[in-house]
Amino acid sequence: VQLQASGGGLVQAGGSLRLSCVASGRTLSTYTMGWFRRVPGKEREFVSTIRSSDGRTDYSDSVKGRVTISRDNAKNTVYLQMNSLKPEDTAVYYCAAGNGHIIISELRRAEAYYYWGQGTEVTVSS
Repeated sequence: VQLQASGGGLVQAGGSLRLSCVASGRTLSTYTMGWFRRVPGKEREFVSTIRSSDGRTDYSDSVKGRVTISRDNAKNTVYLQMNSLKPEDTAVYYCAAGNGHIIISELRRAEAYYYWGQGTEVTVSS
């Protein structure tokens, strides 16, 4: 599976962005899809995930209530709608694909995902 993330950009605090992750090579419908982010000098951080087996979604506490993950299997695309953006959301965002049946305790771990996109940069100005 090859993943292509897009939709990043520069936005003012309080604004919105929708990130997209398009897959090629395999259908996304059988994969759990996750979004992670990384700030230079810091560890990669879990943002959100959607499990294919049951549609279960999960969000980090830092984005819960502001971010929505969704998938369009017909378009082989996963989205991350981000609202009320804050300067601390500034990071490079990566989409990733993993087993469709990742257990709940593993959903937030980057090691559970084995395909990764190249990242899209989000900058939120104050």
